Amino acid sequence: MRTATRAAAILAAAAALFTGVHAVQKVSRAGRYLYTEDGNRFFIKGVAYQEQGDIAVDPNNRFLEPSSFIDPLADGDACTRDLPFLQQLGVNTIRVYSVNSSLNHDSCMSTFSGANIYTIIDLSLPVNGSIDRSSPSWAANLLDLYISTIDVFTKYDNVLAYNVGNEVVIAPNGTAAAAYVKAAARDTKAYLASKSSSALVGYAAIDGDSTWIDPLANYLSCDPSGGNSGNTAIDLFGLNNYEWCGDASASAYANKNAQFAGYNVPAYFSEFGCITSPPRLWTETQALFSEPMTDIWSGGLAFSYFPATSSQGQFGMITIGSDGSVQTSDDFDRLKTQYGQLSPPNSPSQSSAGSTNFPSCPQQNSSFLASTTLPPTPNFAACACLESTLSCQFTPQTPNVSTIVGPLLDQACGLLGQSGGTCNDISGNATSGQYGPVSACDPSTKLSFVMSQFFEANNRNPETCNFAGNATINQQAPSSVSAANSVASSCLSNPSATFTPSAPASTGSGSSNGNGGSGGSNNNNSGAVSDLFGNRQAWVGLGVGAVFSLMGGLITLV
Repeated sequence: MRTATRAAAILAAAAALFTGVHAVQKVSRAGRYLYTEDGNRFFIKGVAYQEQGDIAVDPNNRFLEPSSFIDPLADGDACTRDLPFLQQLGVNTIRVYSVNSSLNHDSCMSTFSGANIYTIIDLSLPVNGSIDRSSPSWAANLLDLYISTIDVFTKYDNVLAYNVGNEVVIAPNGTAAAAYVKAAARDTKAYLASKSSSALVGYAAIDGDSTWIDPLANYLSCDPSGGNSGNTAIDLFGLNNYEWCGDASASAYANKNAQFAGYNVPAYFSEFGCITSPPRLWTETQALFSEPMTDIWSGGLAFSYFPATSSQGQFGMITIGSDGSVQTSDDFDRLKTQYGQLSPPNSPSQSSAGSTNFPSCPQQNSSFLASTTLPPTPNFAACACLESTLSCQFTPQTPNVSTIVGPLLDQACGLLGQSGGTCNDISGNATSGQYGPVSACDPSTKLSFVMSQFFEANNRNPETCNFAGNATINQQAPSSVSAANSVASSCLSNPSATFTPSAPASTGSGSSNGNGGSGGSNNNNSGAVSDLFGNRQAWVGLGVGAVFSLMGGLITLV
């Protein structure tokens, strides 16, 4: 009888979850603060929740970003195992850095929803699934990945926010990449609206000098049109902040408080927990969740529940024993004590929080390079149309396409340059605000486009459409350069700057290099990223940064 009753209870809970009966209140933004449906102020009191993946031994990987990951929301038994410990910490939010949209997340999301625990989900993936900070692009394959993840998680009531990037911009000379982050926020918000989702759209920033962190934050929450529209603005700004070390004082945050005192959207610490002056006492929580910081910030996430290695050293609050049991550390116990003592103010009231204003964007200068002209919304149909008409098509000889598309783009652009052509049509410049008509297509389409340009420049000599066996002549292509130009222009003539993105006919995933930041995970339930979702769209912008300065012209679509 007890077993039957327990089974019935489980079925009832599952039915409630999927018939719209919410176990948690919706959290929304009012002015620069977060509120639950009952009108109470909501503070993110959370922890980073993801086992760390394999870390590539590479001198260029100075942040020790992972190269693979475990999806922590796809293992129901592990979530059930961890729930009592998350409840001991008293958290109301977990941040997950990478998820696999091909896996089932019902058990974990139901478990956490029933415990009133929200999730902040990063949409990017390690290695081949994020905006490449060294050669940024916002292209169809990355939008495809984001849409695939949103489609999977939209049915859950405890998704607080989706992050469109983590530490993409890390220095003043890389601030132009913010235009691609802002474009990602624009299109993610538009897609969520089309799905009637109330989830917020956020970004998690590395901490840095105010000369570029301030304009970065303001740029991501501004209105490029000079009006007061939030269509391209993030809803939630996260700062990965490790300023408070050891037993510091509230003065550690004085500069950051001053910088964000007038910020227009909710801001929080998307990571905190300095390890350079151990032990970690977590006394910063008393400052973060008390006035005057609660006038500026909406809480934070301690890093990290699971063990993690970074350039700073070792993080983590628990370990998993050989028998699968959870073993807590002193870090865990101290955070549990500190979190248990918090009593943030319930002010201002939601009625007095006001509406959110979206100011004009900061001006470009030597410390901030991003243009207010954003990359276009990737258009799946236009790119597929273009690909079908190209005379020389990329037909890879290996299933691991992400390893060859970059070198092939380098080769094809180099050869095209020698033939008097250019790769400008596939490139973008977020400082000047100029984006080629093919720049928002996935890398395979870009590569086919450049191969076709080279093929046409050499009078369709069959030997020039080979590329070590990775290209094939398209016998269905238009018979002349002028006809090819006409058809290509027709394919790309659809409006692509502000329309609402929709899911492609069949979805893949991926993107480019390295902004997994602190997250990511190993591969016991997801595998290497390049093998996760197939290879139709498992890359973007690889290896093309050095060739975009080629001059000349052949097939010019602008």
